[in-house]
Amino acid sequence: MASRLLAAAAEKIAPGARRQALTLTDTAADRIRHLLEQRQRLFLRLGVKARGCNGLSYTLNYADEKGKFDELVEDKGVKILIDPKALMHVIGTKMDFVDDKLSSEFVFINPNSKGQCGCGESFMTTSSGATKHGNS
Repeated sequence: MASRLLAAAAEKIAPGARRQALTLTDTAADRIRHLLEQRQRLFLRLGVKARGCNGLSYTLNYADEKGKFDELVEDKGVKILIDPKALMHVIGTKMDFVDDKLSSEFVFINPNSKGQCGCGESFMTTSSGATKHGNS
């Protein structure tokens, strides 16, 4: 009986306990919505690529369909796909869009980031650092 109660409680708690993979600011959602409508695409795909002085760099591409292992995030009316290889590096990240006199760019506030290069083009997480040093 106690185990059934615990199982029922865990089912109620688990959906809320799962950390959102990615959240968007209103500005980022508006910009993504505009870009998707302009290109007539369904999704924007977020990934990471090994490059830069600190190991990883964000990638953004248009997509027409969800891959088998892509993580789908729906926030503020837009759909973002997260590449499965990028997921562990971006869990909990907030995506913003900044438009000022010098640049227009998406900015990632990533709680997993353990360091960035001086120009801000690449970042490192605990997982990426372990992988990088493990292959040496």
